[in-house]
Amino acid sequence: MLEDCKNAQERWGGVHGLIDRWLEQRRSLLISFIELKEACDSELEAISKPRIDTFSQSLMDYISAGHFEIYPQLAEEARAFNDESALHIASQLLERLEMSTQMVLEFDNDYASTESCQQYLARLPAWIDRLAKGLSERFALEDQLIARLHAAHTPLSNKTSA
Repeated sequence: MLEDCKNAQERWGGVHGLIDRWLEQRRSLLISFIELKEACDSELEAISKPRIDTFSQSLMDYISAGHFEIYPQLAEEARAFNDESALHIASQLLERLEMSTQMVLEFDNDYASTESCQQYLARLPAWIDRLAKGLSERFALEDQLIARLHAAHTPLSNKTSA
């Protein structure tokens, strides 16, 4: 997943400052995810609530930025170019993204309190595996969304020379 994140930054880095910051946020999220996964694999009982909270907050911040900043900005760009096809594709992709958003909200809820964190600590490795799959799919969908909307609005001279 981290390699895919680097590829996305290479493809769209510099296209838009907002997307650049979001892709950097994705990279930081993945680093936090990998560290938590490694801790689950080696020392599950030693994982503290603050460590889970840090990861969960990073995850929620990333998801929120997508829903409330990035996706609306991309849709606005498509509307500005009267690109109904891109808006239709974006709508379909956003529906598919909703599944992983619900998963993230469930994870955050399961580990929200100290009591629930202790109660569900043994489930954390399974959650991490589930999140790995869900986030991988989410990142691929987000990359499609960015590629479709930005590719459609690249000046014609850039499309023909690419």
